[in-house]
Amino acid sequence: MADESGRGGAVVGTGRRPRARRSDDALAQALTDASYEILPFKGTEEQVLEHVPTSVRLTVTATEAKGLEPTIELAARLAARGYRTAPHLVARLVEDAAHLDAIVGRLAEAGVEGVFVVGGDADRPTSTYPDALALLEALEARDHPFTRIGIGGYPEGHGHIPAEAIERALGDKARHANLLISQLCFAPATTVRWARSLHERGIELPIRVGVPGPVSRQKLVRISAGLGLGQSARFLRKQQSMLWRFFLPGGYSPDRLVSGLAPAIGRSDNGIKGFHFFTFNELAKTEAWRQSRLAELPPATASVRHRPSEGIQ
Repeated sequence: MADESGRGGAVVGTGRRPRARRSDDALAQALTDASYEILPFKGTEEQVLEHVPTSVRLTVTATEAKGLEPTIELAARLAARGYRTAPHLVARLVEDAAHLDAIVGRLAEAGVEGVFVVGGDADRPTSTYPDALALLEALEARDHPFTRIGIGGYPEGHGHIPAEAIERALGDKARHANLLISQLCFAPATTVRWARSLHERGIELPIRVGVPGPVSRQKLVRISAGLGLGQSARFLRKQQSMLWRFFLPGGYSPDRLVSGLAPAIGRSDNGIKGFHFFTFNELAKTEAWRQSRLAELPPATASVRHRPSEGIQ
């Protein structure tokens, strides 16, 4: 391994083993290229503009109560401001083929770069698109402009769907996507095992691991009370007893999860490439935490922070 002067051998002067150095480099790259999930609420656009650099990719979640309109509108407005956005397209909230055509046309006109496709929990048995796979197939049949098509994954399974069905569905959906974002899991080893199992099955999509950003106890309580904030909020409500273990006196911090996952990033035996932070619109806190964490990494990784990402969707 060459050092920064071009000489071979161990890293000189850093006091860190090569394996630790590689982990730091991978972590710096992952934090530099992190993506954020935001909620389409009043004031969200202003928060993004104030606190989030345009280098951070954004997904915009959808609520069943409000439908897709606020999601699409916010994604389009932020794209016009120079952000790379991907709205959540909830299959059961897309009415029919004409509705899908209108959505695709509108997003294309706005310059939106991608979509994140989920089935949704809405009870709409007459929906044209009953699940994410049906919507993915319909998108593939259209002349769409999206360079990023994301799907979700469940390291610890799904509370209402058998594991075998989840695995089968993920394999089917993966053929129509180029990015996988995992749902929340508070055990890094479990997430890594899941990512390795996908790799062994031949599912080699790049994985962004879903991690909650810094969030106050008060906000978590409100989220866990079931305010209809989307899939990640429902997960938190179900897993809140586990989440309390990650709280510090000042609130939750992603440090333990991020540090636990860092050694697996970029390894050849799994698809983990980076992080996707569920911000719950705590954008100032999330961005301040990300910048602080980057600043704590050894100086040798500084060049990584400014290197354009390669292969991270």
